[in-house]
Amino acid sequence: MSDYYQQLADRVQQRFGTQITATHVAFSELTVELPREQLLDVCSALRDEDDFAFEQLIDLCGVDYLEYGNGRWQGARFAVVYHLLSIKHNHRIRLRTFAEEALPVVDSVITLWNSADWYEREAFDLFGIVFDGHPDLRRILTDYGFIGHPFRKDFPLSGNVEMIYDEEQKRVVYRPVTVEPRTLVPRVIRDDHRYQHAAIEGGE
Repeated sequence: MSDYYQQLADRVQQRFGTQITATHVAFSELTVELPREQLLDVCSALRDEDDFAFEQLIDLCGVDYLEYGNGRWQGARFAVVYHLLSIKHNHRIRLRTFAEEALPVVDSVITLWNSADWYEREAFDLFGIVFDGHPDLRRILTDYGFIGHPFRKDFPLSGNVEMIYDEEQKRVVYRPVTVEPRTLVPRVIRDDHRYQHAAIEGGE
């Protein structure tokens, strides 16, 4: 199966050339990295061209690389990862594109795959990644008064606000969190093969 995905990687590299930045095959899985400026063009071709025929988006998620690999990561902080499935050819591909920390923005792929709708809303809610062109980009897991994005690595474990019932106002209100932040579990950095690829990508 690894040979098949290496051949698929070669076809992808030959078809898209400089539109993509890297291909990587490991554990019978193909990952393709590409600039966010090329995302829609590449995704459209992967969906529509018969050689690929990735009709289905089966997953989309955000990633925060802050402090990844014990600080060895040198790339952009945020990424969006797409998992595509071709029912016709029975093969899969993973796409990864990056977004800068100051304002993480990536084009929405909802016009290509309707299933991206709630996935993109989830990544926006949890990571603060904005999907340009999404018709209804709003929180989906946290409520509308929530402050911050809880899957970011710098989000405090105790949160920023807490919700209480106010007896005077006779309703639920938010107030700054009163719980002191603390860590009960020691942080463990495993210096193993999981970070070797990150170090190579980071230019070390």
